[in-house]
Amino acid sequence: MLEKTTRLNMLYDFYAPLLTKKQKEYLELYYLEDYSLGEIADVKNVSRQAVYDNIRRTEKVLESYEEKISLYEKFQKRKLLLDSLTTSVNQDENKATILQLVKQIENID
Repeated sequence: MLEKTTRLNMLYDFYAPLLTKKQKEYLELYYLEDYSLGEIADVKNVSRQAVYDNIRRTEKVLESYEEKISLYEKFQKRKLLLDSLTTSVNQDENKATILQLVKQIENID
């Protein structure tokens, strides 16, 4: 569950500008503020089922954006390569290794 929450928070960070105001509000309350479905339903004066449906649909929308645009995947690749680059520099690796890592980072779409 924690991995799913972390992933959805990251997807939200990347794709929030593409969501409607209502989608943003529900996801922020549920994932960022840790409200329960019932608490969100009370705040928004809707049924718990309506909240659940909205959150699930929005999760699918975020996953659909990631499938098409891949911002999160590219972010993860860059992070791994940058970590490797930092390690190489800190260990005084040879220049060729460092330049290869830099080139890989540059080639991520």
